[in-house]
Amino acid sequence: MISTVQLTSLLETPGRWTYAYVDGRGADPQVVEESRRDSVKRRLVEAGAPDADAEAVLGALEQPGELPSPSARYLLVRDGEVEVDESMPGARLGPEQLGHGAIPPVLPLLRDLADDVRYLVVEAGRGDAEIRLERAGRSPELREEVEGSMDALPKVQAGGWSHLHYQRSAEETWRHNQSDLAGIVDRLVQERSPRFLVVSGDVRARQMLREQLGAAAQKLLVDVDAHTHAPGADRSALDEAIAQELQRERQAREQDVVDRASADNGSAGARGVEEVVAALRQAQVDSLLLDARLVESEETLDALDAEPWVARTDADALNAGIIGRIPVAEALARAALLTGARVLVAEEDAGAPDEPRSHRTPREPIAALRWPEPGAAAAG
Repeated sequence: MISTVQLTSLLETPGRWTYAYVDGRGADPQVVEESRRDSVKRRLVEAGAPDADAEAVLGALEQPGELPSPSARYLLVRDGEVEVDESMPGARLGPEQLGHGAIPPVLPLLRDLADDVRYLVVEAGRGDAEIRLERAGRSPELREEVEGSMDALPKVQAGGWSHLHYQRSAEETWRHNQSDLAGIVDRLVQERSPRFLVVSGDVRARQMLREQLGAAAQKLLVDVDAHTHAPGADRSALDEAIAQELQRERQAREQDVVDRASADNGSAGARGVEEVVAALRQAQVDSLLLDARLVESEETLDALDAEPWVARTDADALNAGIIGRIPVAEALARAALLTGARVLVAEEDAGAPDEPRSHRTPREPIAALRWPEPGAAAAG
């Protein structure tokens, strides 16, 4: 997956790009998928893309995506070479974007990167376990099967002293297995820095594992009361717990920007397009929060080829050249990237499938600043 550093480096490189933000491969018949890909190539050529670029996009789309349907695909091509090819889990956010020019859209990638949260999943049994290091909607980065000792695991029903002896022996075996598992989990927490740790599986195994995890892992722990490690088990409780934690992570990051921007009577933040543009032009923005609905706004700003990267009018361009007039959300996000700021997009809350979308205006952009705005605290 491309990093923000890599994306910023590409944006800083002069030249023209061919870009495509489209649906990933679905379950349609092959002839339908081929027709869709041919349509993408034709529209790119109509938009001014060189034949070599359009062919490169077509060739990339002919390769199967790494994600199940629905998914989205983002491609960035120059001089016939694919520079960026990203598959994104879930349905495409917004309309297709196909074109050729000096300013490729960056928000499709940034919205995907914002959800790129690494977390650890442990499905524990008494004799074995599975550990996965995952990112939302993607194939696990790491999958490890942990085989513990099976000695004395069956609880015999002999009764008397023999029964108690084997019962205690089984408990010690389970405890030893969970101790080994806890050691692996603690190591992964230290080395891979997951945002949270979800544990499901056998109830007694989970209890023993919890007792033996280190302090760092304990702080990340989310216990799911479901034996998902059993053959044919229902995994819905585990999937729901992961989805809830991802939502909490997203909301916490967004709230952090709001809280920091509100500190010191608002002197630590900028609100609204005008204030945020002014802060971006001073390279003052540390984190930028955009409402997903701002992506649909018809308002535009000038994108510049050098610092300060964004302008409201021609007079604001200073010594930089105006590359083009682009949508406000893209202009703010691009300038934020080019000045080393973090960009977050507050997505719409998912409602019922048949529930109509509510009508509201986009919330104003909010920026947490690297240093306070002079005079703002006194004015507050």
